[in-house]
Amino acid sequence: MAPPIAVWSKLEIGAVVRFLFAKGTKCSVIYREIVENYGEYVMSMTQVYQWCSWFKDGRTSLQDEPWSGRPNTANNDWNTARVDVLFKVDRRVKLKEISLKIDIPKTGVYEIVHDKLGYRKVYARWVPKMSSDENKRQRVEISQILLHRCQQEGDETVDVGSGGDNRARNKLLEHLITGDETWLHLSTPETKRDSMTWKHPSSPVTKKFKVQ
Repeated sequence: MAPPIAVWSKLEIGAVVRFLFAKGTKCSVIYREIVENYGEYVMSMTQVYQWCSWFKDGRTSLQDEPWSGRPNTANNDWNTARVDVLFKVDRRVKLKEISLKIDIPKTGVYEIVHDKLGYRKVYARWVPKMSSDENKRQRVEISQILLHRCQQEGDETVDVGSGGDNRARNKLLEHLITGDETWLHLSTPETKRDSMTWKHPSSPVTKKFKVQ
């Protein structure tokens, strides 16, 4: 499959939506086509449905409709850079906190975060409990010792009774005891919602250890 188109304009995307809509293509299929050819963050599913609704009502212009009142000046390069710095410092910062810190409307912050920077909020992925380097080293040493003993002591033949076949068993394995570890928390762990962070498309997936 060819790589996504890197250079595009809002008029071009709007024209694609209008063309596919005129052919009778479903909105969900239009969104999938845009994602496959232009990338995931070019236009959201909600925006595709909005454009389809406008074209259905008879709209023909691909230009943004003029807004009444004072124009939005928050969505500029300077504020975008300031928001990006705040995210790099704290991936759990809330949009309301950013709005208060840099003194721009929350709607402007939302446009910068989602439309210009491409951030989205995700849950941390659960992973097994964190083991220290010393824990890992000890487990490897114990496993190597047990494997060595198992190979040294070898198998013995056991008679299973009249009419039955003899079977081989390892002497060491008959004396090993296994069990499960139990962890007790002295404090309430962080909830899944509390672990939500802002993730950039190029950032690695955030992880959260079940037990620390």
